[in-house]
Amino acid sequence: QVQLVESGGGLVQAGGSLRLSCAASGRTFSSYAMGWFRQAPGKEREFVAAINRSGGTTLTARFVQGRFTISRDNAKNTVFLQMNSLKPEDTAVYYCAADPATNGLRTRNYEYEYWGQGTQVTVSS
Repeated sequence: QVQLVESGGGLVQAGGSLRLSCAASGRTFSSYAMGWFRQAPGKEREFVAAINRSGGTTLTARFVQGRFTISRDNAKNTVFLQMNSLKPEDTAVYYCAADPATNGLRTRNYEYEYWGQGTQVTVSS
């Protein structure tokens, strides 16, 4: 089993940047593909970005392409989400998730087995 702890959320003005981190403990971090999701009030949780085990392949949702970048440091058991040019509609709780089953870039909630507790990102206009 793996435990995931997100950090780096906060309040930022539109156009600003934040870098989210997700620290993993437990089983070997490099054996998990990782993803970031977000959930805004009153909305369903949605896919943001995913990265394979080595970090060599990534996938980002169309609505964040060119603004958000996912990366990982397997030596530090951490996955990152760099968020630039933030918009008020990016306001949400952001979650990281781990997929131990495949090396794929999964985009659906049920494809991830482990989840962090989430970190709040608020973008003011």
